[in-house]
Order: sequence, then structure tokens, then C-alpha cells
Amino acid sequence: MDLYSIKNPSFLKSYSNQQLEDLAVEIREFLITKLSKTGGHLGPNLGVVELTIALHKIFESPRDKLIWDVGHQSYVHKILTGRTKQFDTLRQYKGLAGFPKRTESEHDVWETGHSSTSLSAAMGMAVARDLKGEDYAIVPIIGDGALTGGMALEALNHIGDEKKNIIVILNDNEMSIAPNVGALHNVLGRMRSASKYHWVKDEMEWLLKKIPAVGGKIANAAERLKDSMKYFMVPGMFFEELGFTYFGPVDGHNFEDLFENLLYARKTDGPVLIHVITKKGKGYHPAESDKVGTWHGVGPYKIESGETLKKASTGPAWSKVVSDTLMKLARDDERIVAITPAMTVGSKLEDFKKEFPDRLFDVGIAEQHATTMAAGIAAQGMKPFLSIYSTFLQRGYDQVVHDVCRQNLNVTFGIDRAGLVGADGETHQGVFDIAFLRHVPNIVLMMPKDENECQHMVNTAIQYDDGPIAIRYPRGNALGVNMDEELKTIPLGSWEVLEEGTDLAILTFGTMIPIAVKASQQLKEMGLSIRVVNARFIKPLDEVMLQQILNEHIPILTIEEHVLQGGFGSTVLEFIQENGFYQQHVERMGIPDRFIEHGSVNKLLEEVGLTTENIIQTCIQMIPKKQQRA
Repeated sequence: MDLYSIKNPSFLKSYSNQQLEDLAVEIREFLITKLSKTGGHLGPNLGVVELTIALHKIFESPRDKLIWDVGHQSYVHKILTGRTKQFDTLRQYKGLAGFPKRTESEHDVWETGHSSTSLSAAMGMAVARDLKGEDYAIVPIIGDGALTGGMALEALNHIGDEKKNIIVILNDNEMSIAPNVGALHNVLGRMRSASKYHWVKDEMEWLLKKIPAVGGKIANAAERLKDSMKYFMVPGMFFEELGFTYFGPVDGHNFEDLFENLLYARKTDGPVLIHVITKKGKGYHPAESDKVGTWHGVGPYKIESGETLKKASTGPAWSKVVSDTLMKLARDDERIVAITPAMTVGSKLEDFKKEFPDRLFDVGIAEQHATTMAAGIAAQGMKPFLSIYSTFLQRGYDQVVHDVCRQNLNVTFGIDRAGLVGADGETHQGVFDIAFLRHVPNIVLMMPKDENECQHMVNTAIQYDDGPIAIRYPRGNALGVNMDEELKTIPLGSWEVLEEGTDLAILTFGTMIPIAVKASQQLKEMGLSIRVVNARFIKPLDEVMLQQILNEHIPILTIEEHVLQGGFGSTVLEFIQENGFYQQHVERMGIPDRFIEHGSVNKLLEEVGLTTENIIQTCIQMIPKKQQRA
């Protein structure tokens, strides 16, 4: 089969099982080859090749709605829906998205990038379908990791109660990004090891019919015996009690097994859950043998050895700096506890877990629970550190407001992946957290300029006792600066001047510091004097320094790798208005009011104008001409 000739999945209807087996081999070889150059989510997609083919053979996309939870496992779906030619541009600027994208194809009926949304979306589509009197299948595909999310469990409960015709595919590979945790994971484990449900159910029904119907105490005892036997022997009772008809476990790499259960599900009224067992990374040994999530999402690699082709970096990963500092502090402070919502690997907490296994809590994909759990720990005088990606903290927003900040509890938020993250695109850009945090009372918000300042900020946060405090830090590697041996405490709300200047003041922080300093130095060569201030505390502001700058009546330029609405620049404008500096000339540079798509971080910064060149031009325009001539 020429994968490049595929326009839609209709050709699968006439394919024999052997032809489908050959197609699966070809798709795996294609993915392994292409992703070795572009990088991407290799493990999840190798695991769903047969499942995706089977879904497109049995169902009629886009009339039938295939909804991919998270969406990082949708590459096979993209191949079968005519996008093979675009794979050279996967996750690159203006190229093929790494997640479902409604503007890419009519077959992408739901956009996602965060987990646990598919079941709620399916319920919504089912409501719309039934109210409009239409007839089509709705098939959400959700992983066992995503099923740990509270939103998914809420939706399961509602779907079962409403008895909607929805076919849930539970893709069980025992992994999300990292190995799954929790009681539900253990329940699924028992189901995996159980015999086929259909056989057990049929045998149980035959056996239970043999128990005679009698009255009184004997009847009650017989009914209890029936229930006990059912719960003991039938693996899917957890889902059956929620109102679903359970099919499985099903071999997710066996077409006959998949077709039998998918066809059976189509004929069944009400909600159905098909429990499909797959192997993450199947067909590529390095990914298949991965036990820690290394091959969930990877950069370019050597196919033969599996060696990743990492770009040369001068400094350690930002996440590693944070986790190493936290570990150093935890050796002397038994109050410190680390919490992560399924991001032990991504947040570089593996070493912390090894050294302090009783003080690291991976709660699964449950950001709301993680946040309130941290609040509960803090309420008892401990020092919880919640390590969470900026884009995932959005999901715990109410808990930040209601449970942490309102009670003024001493929770430290390690906001990982703050700023643009690149190839994962719109759903993962960490550019909203300042806006949704800074207006909440009691919280302190800061961001370091380099890894040395980062370690001191972690220490500052742990030593702080007056409420919640958050440290933002970007994805990728730090700058490679020298690290102090002794940890320091940074005075709360203090800024520092990095470059002196009298013509204009640049207020910025974090990732924007290097380009601001570079712009200042180039402008100095042009005869202009530009001050660069490391505004490392976003809340509270350094009001003393800001007041001094305003009293000098020089223009101010704020720069942030964050949305402009409600961001750091807005904070400065609010201070200026509140203190009566109505004639002050202020310009802001940051992320415009739109979602930023995928591409390299440098390309995206160029797109939104956050470059040294643009800073230079903006400064020149802001400085009065007579001042420039002088």
C-alpha cells in the first residue's frame, strides 16, 4: 500500500485481515522513519496502529465521530485520513500539528492536547445528536492514564446515568507519559489478567439460573451469593455498575478480536466500554521496552540504536535545577513534600523519588486533586512543593483560588514549562499563568533570569512562611552560568539593575533577559543609554525601584514571554495609573491576543515580535529624537 496515495479511510472496507496486517507493518515503519527526523509522540502511536485501522474499518469517519483523548496518539489516524505527505512537517512551524486539528481535516472532530476531555465531549455530541434526531456512532478513545482524571470519571458517571449510545474505547497500555499510579490502575490490572468477559458472563448467567428461586432467608442468601459470585468472577463490574456494557479484555493488536468486539458494540443499546490492551511502542524495541516514558515523546533519534540526537546545551534542564535544589533542601527539612500530577519524569523528580520515596506523591492526571492535596498538607504545617506544568495548572485554577490562596496556605508552586514550549503548540504554550494568578490575593509570583537565581528562588520559596508562592521556569535547558555553593534568600519583591541607562528603562524577567541585555548593548554602541531591570518579582512589584524610575520621567518598555492582557506589563500600567503618573510613556511587548500554534520557540518568538531587533527598533521609536541627537 502506498501510504502517500491515501485520501480517506474508505479503502479499508475491502481489505482482508492479511492486507491489514501488512498495512500495520508499513505504518509502523513509516512512523519510526519519519519521527526519527522530526521527533514526536512515537510510543503512543506505535501502540494504536491496529486499533486505529480497526476503528476506521468498522466506523464511517467523519459521519461517525472518533474522538481522541489527549490526541498524541492520532498520527495513525492522520495517515489514514490523507495527511501522509505532510509528515515531513510534523510539529514544525506552519506544518502538521502533533494533535487533532479541526482545520486540518474533517475527520478531526475534536481538538485536544490535555487529557481526560474526550468523554465529556462525547456526551455533548450525543446530546446534540439525539436532540437533532440524527443517527451516528460516537467513539471516544481514552487511555488508562487519562481515565485517572476527575473529569473523565465525572463523564463516565453521567454517560452511564443517561444511558446514551456511546462506545468508549479504553486503550489500556499501563502507561500515560510515565507509568500509571493509583487504585484505578490496580483495578484495570486485575481486569487485564482476567479471562474474556463474554465467556465469563455467559457462564455466570447459566450458573446463576441453576440457583432455584425460593422464599424467605434462603432467597436472600441466594441473591447475596449471586452478587458475590458476580463481583468475584466478572472483571468489568466496575464499569457495569456505572451503567456500561463492558467488553474485554480485547487484544488491541489482533484484528479478529477487535472486529468481533467493535461489531458487537455497534449492536448494543446504551453506553459500551471496550477494554483494549495495547503495547506502547509496539514494533520498535527501544520504545517497546521503555518503562519510564522516555519514548512517549522524543526528539530526533538514530533508528538503529535508539540514541536520541540531542542538541548541544550549555546548562542543565531548568526542571533539574529545581528538583535538585528541592532535594538538597529536603535533606535538612523533613517538612518538604513533592507532589506531581503524572509528571515525575517530565519534572525531573526521579532522583527525589529515589531518595525520598515517602515524600513524593504522583497523583496521576488529577491537577485539581494535586492542588487541594497540597493545601491540606500545608494546613498541617508541612511544606508542599507542587511541580506542575503551566498549561496543566490551568486545570487546577479553582483550587488555587478557593483552597490555597483564600486560606493563605504555604504551598509552593513550581510552574514548569512557563512561556512558549514550541512543537506541542496551542494547548501547551504556558503563556497564561501570570494573568490568572497575579490578581488572586496572597500569592507571590517570581521568575529567575538563570539557573543560579533559580536555585535561590526555590530556597526563598521554601523559607517563605506567609502564604502561597510560585516560581515560573521555562522548558529546556538553562544558560550554563556558575552556581553558588550556598543557597541564599532573595528579598521579597526586589528587582535588580543588570544594565545601567538614562534614556529608557526595560523592565523584563526570565527568558527575555538575554535578548533585552543584547539589545541594550547594541543600542549603547549607537549612543543610547538603556537600563535593563531584572523584574524577577511579578507580584509583588518592587515599588521602590519602579517609583524611582517613574520619577526620572524616562520611557518604560516592558517585555514578557506571556500574554499582554493581564500580564506583567498590565501590572506596571496599573501601578502608574494608581500613583498618578498619567504622562508616563510606556510600551509593552509580549504575546498578542490569540493562540500561538506549533513551531520552534525561536520561530514563534520571531512571529510575535519578541526579538532583539524589534526591541532595538521599539526603543529607538520611544526615545525622543532630540535626546537621540544629543
